[in-house]
Amino acid sequence: MAAADEVKAQGPKGPTAPAGPSEPVRIDSWIWSVRLTKTRSQAATACRAGHVQLNGERVKPAHTVKVGDEVRLRLEGRERIVVVAKVIRKRVGAAIAAETYVDNSPPPPARSDVLAAGVRDRGLGRPTKRDRREMERLRGL
Repeated sequence: MAAADEVKAQGPKGPTAPAGPSEPVRIDSWIWSVRLTKTRSQAATACRAGHVQLNGERVKPAHTVKVGDEVRLRLEGRERIVVVAKVIRKRVGAAIAAETYVDNSPPPPARSDVLAAGVRDRGLGRPTKRDRREMERLRGL
C-alpha cells in the first residue's frame, strides 16, 4: 500500500515531469517552471514587452522551447542568459530547476554599487536644485 501511495504522490512521470521530445513547452511556461520569474504572467508579460529572446530573436509567450536553445531574459535591470538543458512543463524546486539549464549570465552588480545611489537622510525634506545636481553628478548622469 505504501508503494502505491508513493506512485500516486509523484505522478506518472516522476517529480520533475519532464516533457517528452514530442511535447512542446511554451517559453513563458518554461521560464516560470525553472524559476527565472516569480509568476507565469510575469514571464508572459516579459515576452510581450520584448524582454525575452530565443536564439537571438524576440519571441511571443506561445513560442516553443527545445533542448539547446539560448534564452535571454531582461528582468529587473539584469540580463539572464541561459541555455536549455532539459525541457520541463511543471514548476519544480530550486535545486532541480538549476539542473535544467546552463547559466551563462554575467555576474549581478555588487550590492554596494546598487545601494550607494543617492540615499538621503530622513527628515531633510525635498532636495534642492543644488542637491539634485550633486546627486546626478555622483550617479554619472
